[in-house]
Amino acid sequence: MRILILNQCFYPDVAATAQHAWDLACKMRDQGNEVTAIASRSFYGASGEALPQCEDIDGISIRRVGSSRYGKASLTARAFDFLNFYLFAAWEALRLPRQDVVVCLTTPPFLPMLGLLLRMLRGTKCVYWCMDMYPDVLVACGVISKRSMIGRICEGLNRVCLRRSDHVVVLGRCMEKLAKSKGVLQCRLSVIRPWGEPGSNPRPRHTDNRYRSEWGAGNRIVVMYSGNFGLGHDFEAIIKGIIALRNDQRFLFALVGGGKRKSEVTEALRAANVKNYVDLPYQPRERLRELLAAGDVHIVSMIRAMNGIMVPSKFFGIAAAGRAVIYVGPSESEVAQCIGEAKCGDVIDSTTPDAFEHLLLNLVGDDSRIDALGNAALLASKHSWSSDANLNTWTQLLARLLRC
Repeated sequence: MRILILNQCFYPDVAATAQHAWDLACKMRDQGNEVTAIASRSFYGASGEALPQCEDIDGISIRRVGSSRYGKASLTARAFDFLNFYLFAAWEALRLPRQDVVVCLTTPPFLPMLGLLLRMLRGTKCVYWCMDMYPDVLVACGVISKRSMIGRICEGLNRVCLRRSDHVVVLGRCMEKLAKSKGVLQCRLSVIRPWGEPGSNPRPRHTDNRYRSEWGAGNRIVVMYSGNFGLGHDFEAIIKGIIALRNDQRFLFALVGGGKRKSEVTEALRAANVKNYVDLPYQPRERLRELLAAGDVHIVSMIRAMNGIMVPSKFFGIAAAGRAVIYVGPSESEVAQCIGEAKCGDVIDSTTPDAFEHLLLNLVGDDSRIDALGNAALLASKHSWSSDANLNTWTQLLARLLRC
């Protein structure tokens, strides 16, 4: 089987979509398939060319096209970069031999339109891997109005992608419900959750850790937020809680990653003279296992308006690392449901006064509860959210599509 993966970011990029696309590519290669990926020559969110135009890595052919000239400078600039990628990716895809299946992710939005073009011209099966729902993300963040002309055009494009793709893969039950409301038939819809690092071997707490040593963490409870600090994430309660505990040296807060709202978080902490935190950029994937193991408790967040539109993939990586979770977000969302089913953490609403602070204070001196929550997360990850199980589901889905 010839499989093409389309996404603006791909290995060695550290963005979540790049990591998941790479894992799928490796799995399909191991099954004896010929796998090609078309991605950008720039790292996600950065400007300029940085990656080779063509290379073969571990048996996967990567074709990189165009480059990002503006990064995340503005919505107009990003739209220009997206258009640049659409055009060059389409040209590159049409130059390839006929592919049996094309898997289209959502960076940039509406990328399945290229998949539908390949289906029309070459008979290629098109799978829409819906990592985020556009333009719903932009509407929820207040970037565009749902009733505006651009909002209506984008909604129309997304409905074409959803309804005409041979199959749609969403990340959770809340997203599945939204996809159905847009006209996707159940027979063409699958829920495949994100996953943690494939083959990860969780490290128990209180073992030697390079990050904890560098930070001088000692026996303090390390509370970590790792990943994207994006517009869809909720930081109000988190900032308030960290500031309230700024003089409590039993805690060390680790803020790792990047995104449009990270500076908002760090500037608020600096303004409040918070000293018990460390600030790191995105870390290489090969260090992700050790990074997640450095935290005793991890934070995941999402604004209420994003329910059904996105599913924070970082939660599943944290669970695979065997760590407790505090989730700031709507109780009806996929992550909240998973936490409730696995009993691996706590769910709070950002509007609940002092809830984040009180949860952390209740964990002080209660190592047994922190360990119990982490063990519950690990157990659920192995049984329900493992990379092996999810990638096997992908294998079965793609094989079934070809038989249709």
